[in-house]
Amino acid sequence: MVEMTARTLCAVLVGVVVYSARVPPVGLVTPPPSVALAQGSRADDELAEAQRLNEEGTAIRSAGKFSQAVPLVQRALAIREKILGSEHPDVAASLDNLAGLYRDQGKYAEAEVLYRRALAIGENSLGPEHPRVAASLNNLAGLYHAQGKYGQAEPLYQRALAIGEKAVGPGHPSVAASLNNLALLYSAQSKYAEAEPLQLRALAIQEKALGPEHPDLAASLNNLAGLYHAQSKYAEAEPRYQRALAIREKALGPGHPAVAESLYDLAELYLAQGKYGQAEPGYRRALAILEKALGPKHPDVATVLESLAVVLRKTKRTAEAKELEARARVINAQHAQTKMKGNSD
Repeated sequence: MVEMTARTLCAVLVGVVVYSARVPPVGLVTPPPSVALAQGSRADDELAEAQRLNEEGTAIRSAGKFSQAVPLVQRALAIREKILGSEHPDVAASLDNLAGLYRDQGKYAEAEVLYRRALAIGENSLGPEHPRVAASLNNLAGLYHAQGKYGQAEPLYQRALAIGEKAVGPGHPSVAASLNNLALLYSAQSKYAEAEPLQLRALAIQEKALGPEHPDLAASLNNLAGLYHAQSKYAEAEPRYQRALAIREKALGPGHPAVAESLYDLAELYLAQGKYGQAEPGYRRALAILEKALGPKHPDVATVLESLAVVLRKTKRTAEAKELEARARVINAQHAQTKMKGNSD
């Protein structure tokens, strides 16, 4: 996703984190052996159900169907709180998952409360330098980043990166994710000289650790292309956008929202160069994918509609452009109302 262009897709498709550790809650009175066995069996069954719900939520979220995933993750959270207690690391994982779904839908106020609670649980139960704490820091930083709160995001990203390098080593994919996040934050502020070496390091880590056709590598390629795009280095950007698109189509399928992201970014590159004939089919295909995967009223749909309308105006198709612009305005107004309501709850 190109954070620095005027119009960007806002959906961030991060996989739902699923943890399966079963650490018994502390401070409970030990029941007699026969009762303990029965209770233990029931608890294991319920925790297995929570795990299944999280995995199902992961699959549904990966397909971009965020609202359908929410009740599954909520049920998993409720089970884990009941069985493990409210301060267990697995409860923090479910909180992170649910917060991510709220963030996907632009419900930032609800997401922040859950991300902060997950971070506090992780720090208290696992220690301040645990990899799960780094994941929670990245999640909270990403929420601030999405809202343009760069000053709040940067120290959290930096702390997550430092934890990851110490805990899992500098060549681990999770370190690449932290490098990517920090690079995008700098890019969003036009700090390209600071962003590029971080992005290149992330790409090298992922290519070595994950292989040349992994979706995470595609995300890094897209980000690096966006960095060049923002500096009008179109020749450097285009092959990286194209490679990212090819990887995503093969790994995720042609109807995945991440494919729409790559199509949109490549179309934006062509638009910036006045190549309207190459831009239009990319926008139209991205629009079709997003309408099907996310629904016709998603803010990313409005973003693509606005960009496609620019192409139509440039090619003297004003009537159709006006229709798309009007539809985008309605979607954006509805989304703004949803955000305001979420922030006031």
